[in-house]
Amino acid sequence: MKPLSQTDMAEATRLTVEGRLDEAIALLRGAIRATAAPATSSEAEPKRPPAPPPRAPEFVDLVPPSAATGDCWTFPPRAQTERGSKENQSSRTDNDVGDQADKELPRTYSRTPRAGTRALILPEGARFEQRAFTNHAGTRRYKLYIPSSFTGETAPLVMMLHGCMQSPDDFAAGTRMNLLAEEFGFLVAYPAQPKSANPSKCWNWFRPGDQCRGQGEPALMAGMAQQIATDFPIVRSQTYAAGLSAGGAAAAILGATYPDTFAAVGVHSGLACGAATDVPSAFRAMRQGDSGAKAYQRAGPSQPIPTIVFHGDSDTTVSPVNGDHVIAQAKANADLKRSIRSGYCGGVKYTCIVEADEAGRTIVEHWVLHGCGHAWSGGSAEGSYTEPRGPDASREMIRFFFQHPTPSTAEP
Repeated sequence: MKPLSQTDMAEATRLTVEGRLDEAIALLRGAIRATAAPATSSEAEPKRPPAPPPRAPEFVDLVPPSAATGDCWTFPPRAQTERGSKENQSSRTDNDVGDQADKELPRTYSRTPRAGTRALILPEGARFEQRAFTNHAGTRRYKLYIPSSFTGETAPLVMMLHGCMQSPDDFAAGTRMNLLAEEFGFLVAYPAQPKSANPSKCWNWFRPGDQCRGQGEPALMAGMAQQIATDFPIVRSQTYAAGLSAGGAAAAILGATYPDTFAAVGVHSGLACGAATDVPSAFRAMRQGDSGAKAYQRAGPSQPIPTIVFHGDSDTTVSPVNGDHVIAQAKANADLKRSIRSGYCGGVKYTCIVEADEAGRTIVEHWVLHGCGHAWSGGSAEGSYTEPRGPDASREMIRFFFQHPTPSTAEP
């Protein structure tokens, strides 16, 4: 396949946005080339210079070709439904942080949903604050959950990174992490990716500038965690990050680039740091992992990073092989002792591979969810991309996190 020019990529993404996915994939495969539209003006009319190609939106969380979708990449089912129902929405509520997607439907965040509302029903004394952070890398809004049990004493911090087309409220509802914060007494930060940074609100895990310490989104997230630790009595040795899909990939990047800030990370249905360097390689990595140059190994940390991974072995959006790559990167070639256990939870069979160091401390856990797809295991149906069955990924991540305090002194 010939390398694609910027014009080719702009045309391919334009076709994708318009729903002409067969043509877009054909273009990406080099079967056709983007060409300028034929001139329609008469000779008497002055010729205008061609308009510059539009800035290419980077939709990288599509469903790869399969027997169900045919020989093309498609939007995830929820995205297709919401895109189709956009015209039928007479109004929308803007309770989320950052730019609210036009296609996102109202949902309720509560244990007892009330249809058609987005009310946040919180325990008495709890707060879900809208905040913002700015540094040299830019600005991101976020929501911070402060449990009702918090009275000013020191507490851990968990940063939760949503997936594409999600929002802080959506992700909080689906993962139920706020309920665990009430139970265990930690704060939860939910950064929001605006459409101005990525049209489908994906974290830009596939860009080299967002895979490095001291710049881009990693610097923003690390700086945000540092700022929260300044504003609240956070235990700096107990700051953690977790995410789903693009957010899982972003969490893996934080583990690789800021191990002195984030003591451990959780990656659900995500990819390793450096798995891709642009949109075409992102599609490739999502479908089959980085089986070529293995950039994720070069981008990895020099010391093992405590990491817990959840991935469905029937995931058709992000191939399960990426879970193996996240674990390989987190181990940093350390010689670890492996143990394997299997079980059932909520009707889902799982295999959990645990690898520990010589002292018996667990360094990595890899939960393979048999028969599950691209969704948060044990999540709530109140949020998107959740699998209510299966092991409770949120609870297991908190258990794993609290086993791994690490000193944190570095600035982003």
